Amino acid sequence: MPATTFRVPAGLKAVDKETTPGVLFGFGAYGLWGLLPLYFFALMPAGAVEIVANRVVWSLIFCIFLITVTRSWRALSAAFRDRSVFGTLALAAALIAVNWLTYTYGVTTGQAVEAALGYFINPLVSVLLGVFVLKETLRPLQWAAVGIGLVAVGVLTVSYGKLPWIALTLALSFGLYGFVKKRVGPKVDAVTSLSVETIVLAPIAAATMVFLGVTGSATLASQGPGHFWLLVASGVITAVPLLFFGASARRLPMTTIGLLQYVAPVLQFIVALVVFQEAMTPGRWIGFGVVWLALLVLTVDMLRATRKNSMARKRAKLNAVS
Repeated sequence: MPATTFRVPAGLKAVDKETTPGVLFGFGAYGLWGLLPLYFFALMPAGAVEIVANRVVWSLIFCIFLITVTRSWRALSAAFRDRSVFGTLALAAALIAVNWLTYTYGVTTGQAVEAALGYFINPLVSVLLGVFVLKETLRPLQWAAVGIGLVAVGVLTVSYGKLPWIALTLALSFGLYGFVKKRVGPKVDAVTSLSVETIVLAPIAAATMVFLGVTGSATLASQGPGHFWLLVASGVITAVPLLFFGASARRLPMTTIGLLQYVAPVLQFIVALVVFQEAMTPGRWIGFGVVWLALLVLTVDMLRATRKNSMARKRAKLNAVS
């Protein structure tokens, strides 16, 4: 089909050029994360510890391949030499290991709904981290969202008969992980960051794989070639969405990223209900409804703040011109 020729203002063309791929990369990242429970389900009877250990080891091998192809060995070496960068990424590695273990445990033990809840709560945890760590002052709607979120946790605790520790651990570990990663964001790219994290975790992961193999608990080589290659593929499955996310974050404003992040838990929730057919009692529906209300309030506040800041910048430009 012949291309239609028309003129587009230069500024608009530049924005579209960055925004469209950014949104596609963002949907790719959060979409893959949202469908991750299906992959873990396919890996059974492997348990959470074995899945995470394989995920780390094969991710490292894939990262070495990427670093070689992109000729990024110098950047990796610089990250190891900079103590502040390496120390921060080592802490990030510990946090993501906790996150991966908790999430995989939740999915493989029939608690995927609660695991999805953790990522719904995560934005509220990020707001609280801003208060307690960065000493930020919250806007009224942000306080309202946090308050509604606390009510939701109370409702879900009553519904589950216990504190939803899987959801809270996931929200807290991933919230802290994002906070820690932001401290080194401008200094290291996504591939280098992931490589350092996997190098830190690799000795423990490799030792775990050896231990499972010696004790006869490993499934890597005992469930046929299909299972073997599915576990090996965990390296690619781990790295690709992270690379997509990095590409998206460089092209999109944080407001858009904040909205896209709901794609993953929505998909996880749908998979848990439709594919895994996990039970949802009326109390749990009420709890989730309160969480979604908190997220709606938080989203409205985020959009209002973005619009207000945008209008302020426009007025500043007009004043500068006049």
